[in-house]
Amino acid sequence: MKQTLYNILKGKFLVDEGAPKTWYMLVFLAGLALFMIASSHAIDKKVQEIAVLNKEMREKRDVFIATRSQLMKLKMESSIVSRLEERGLFMPENPPKKIMVKSE
Repeated sequence: MKQTLYNILKGKFLVDEGAPKTWYMLVFLAGLALFMIASSHAIDKKVQEIAVLNKEMREKRDVFIATRSQLMKLKMESSIVSRLEERGLFMPENPPKKIMVKSE
C-alpha cells in the first residue's frame, strides 16, 4: 500500500508500459474539465443577461402603468371639460336634439 502510494506520487503510472492508456484518460478528463468550466461560464453569462432583461422589463412595465394611468386621467370627462373651458368652449346647457328626416 505504501509502495503503491509512493509510485503514484512519483508519477510512475505515467511512464509504465500502460502509460498511453493513462495519458489518453488524462487528456480526456482534462478536456471534460475544460468543457465543464466553459459551460458553467456560459450559463453564468446567460443568468446575468436574464437578470438584466428582467430588470428592464420591470422598468418598462412601470412606465407603461404610469402612462396608462395618465391616459385614463386625460380621458376623463371632467379633465376634457376643464381643458375645453380654457379654450373658451363650454358644455351646452340643453342636451342635443335628434333630427329625424323622413324621406318620401
